[in-house]
Amino acid sequence: MQLRYIFTLLLTYFVLNVNAQTSEKDVLFFVDNDPVYTSEFLRVYNKNLDLVQDESQKEIDEYLTLFTNYKLKLKEAKALGLDDKPSYKRELLNYRKQLAKSFMTDSKVSEAMIKEAYERISYDIKANHILVKVLENAGPEDTLKAYNDIVKLRNRTLKEGFESVRKEVHNGQTIYGEELGYFSGFRMVYKFETAAFNTEVGGISEPFRTRFGYHIVNVLDRRKSRGERTMAHIMVIEKKGDTLAEKPEVRIQNIYKKINQGEAFEALAKQFSDDKSSSAKGGRFKSFSSGQLGSPEFEKVAFGLTEINQISEPFQTQYGWHIAKLLEKKEVPSFEAARAELETKVKRDDRSKLIDKALHESLKSKYNIKDNQEALDYFASILNDTYIKRGWQLPDNFKADTPLFKIGKQQFIYKDFGGYLMKTQGRRTQGGNLKVMVSGKYDEFLNSSLVKYQEENLEEENEEFAHIVGEYRDGLLLFDLMETTIWNAAKTDSVGVQNYYETHKTKYVLPKRVDAIVASSAKKKTLKQVSKLLHQGKSVEDIKKLVNSDEKVEVIFTSGAMDAKHQALPKPFPFKKGISKIYSYNDSFTVVNVKDILPEASQTLEEAKGMVINDYQSYKEENWLKELANKYKIKINQDVLKNIKSRIKK
Repeated sequence: MQLRYIFTLLLTYFVLNVNAQTSEKDVLFFVDNDPVYTSEFLRVYNKNLDLVQDESQKEIDEYLTLFTNYKLKLKEAKALGLDDKPSYKRELLNYRKQLAKSFMTDSKVSEAMIKEAYERISYDIKANHILVKVLENAGPEDTLKAYNDIVKLRNRTLKEGFESVRKEVHNGQTIYGEELGYFSGFRMVYKFETAAFNTEVGGISEPFRTRFGYHIVNVLDRRKSRGERTMAHIMVIEKKGDTLAEKPEVRIQNIYKKINQGEAFEALAKQFSDDKSSSAKGGRFKSFSSGQLGSPEFEKVAFGLTEINQISEPFQTQYGWHIAKLLEKKEVPSFEAARAELETKVKRDDRSKLIDKALHESLKSKYNIKDNQEALDYFASILNDTYIKRGWQLPDNFKADTPLFKIGKQQFIYKDFGGYLMKTQGRRTQGGNLKVMVSGKYDEFLNSSLVKYQEENLEEENEEFAHIVGEYRDGLLLFDLMETTIWNAAKTDSVGVQNYYETHKTKYVLPKRVDAIVASSAKKKTLKQVSKLLHQGKSVEDIKKLVNSDEKVEVIFTSGAMDAKHQALPKPFPFKKGISKIYSYNDSFTVVNVKDILPEASQTLEEAKGMVINDYQSYKEENWLKELANKYKIKINQDVLKNIKSRIKK
């Protein structure tokens, strides 16, 4: 699936400035009669300049070609009615709602919430849970059933033991009984985190609800946070189907012996680790804290190492055999050092009603909303006890058109709040006092109206939000178009793929390779001995017996078909039969015995299918764009383009 055009042309969160101001109304080009303004082109160009890897596309003319193609596709998508699809509208609406939340939480976060967050990142909780799954928007019957089910399960756990019930009821569909291991603050949804941290060790929480359903949590342990670790490792995996390969446990032990002999961990990782994502970096990978790796065995070893540069003995996980090295360790920072990051996380996490309250106060100030005691007194005077019984009606002389409050351009009147009271009657409030009830209902109505107005008008009030929504809208539409028109069509068009392969066979070849044996050692003297033995025609096994011992591994061999980019071969390496000179490579020494040179070889369609389909998609897209250019005429304003070129940052 080719997403490069989407990623290249989409906007992100911030807009970069150009070297001069250009009128918002300057039209750069038309797609038929639809104008595309200079401001949009400059915004996209400047923001995506660093994302474009092809240097030619950084030239204005080249980028303009990409941009006009982008607009042609959007024109076609709308012509096909893809923007009217219910699934498209639904996904766009959901995205807009989620994005709006992040733009409407810019409020002062309480000191108490920050301190609570710090307390929670300072500890790890080990817990298991039982979840009765129920949709977030489930109806009353399903919600009540799920709640009753979790209550029954909790009662059973109190009598039979949490673990026995958890294992018995888990079905992976409607009920989940899971071991969660250790986690800290911000690792779980806030409601779950709160329940876990508020439950004593050995205790079982009361039922609580998250967006996933109803839970009970059993807290098994609470300990001081172990902080964060940065590790390097050497990993050896089993080469399934390769009968000549060493057993991984034998190979890892040989590598471990070389470490104990004083050879550099990083050099050995570069030479022999099967984790290609980290081997080139000497085995180093991203820092982690408890519960992040998904491998309890690795975490146990990692946090068991206490000294920087300490190296573990070989150990096994579900991924393979490892040797681990501790590079860095970070303990939980002080409160002041963590404060700024915690404040950001709390704002983003929407952890409490305090954040909502701060938002409401901010919006009241923004829209200059004042208390309306006269309205509160009026509504309290027309309410009576029938309200609690859901029998209340607005009086005949109700002052429906009296102004209530104004948010931005929208005027609310008594009728609006009266309708809200009618809709929400019967809900009990504290004490049942009518004045208190009206005040509470008024706050609910005002706050929800403020949030709704702000959300509905975010595009007008926040340019950044408008750009991001526009970006997602067009990107989603373009993705749908490309998937239906190019990607899926190319995958299912077996005849077209076959024909494309037949006419482009010369593109799909295996590179020139060598059938070779590579010997690696930290000692040049050892490799001189190995080279001599290779010249004598000794086998790899015989050389191992002569050079290595049970206590000491001096040389490790790698064999097979290798291209010029192979990890084991020195760079550059001449493809020539026979035994090479000794190379200094990857902080070690290497000698290569080239047994044969394998020429370039054509790949079958099956062998090259992924590349063929990808190329066929590009071929189809290129022809399709030509059709679109004939269907929708592009007219570029050359004077405006010339002005852009003279003003754009170089």
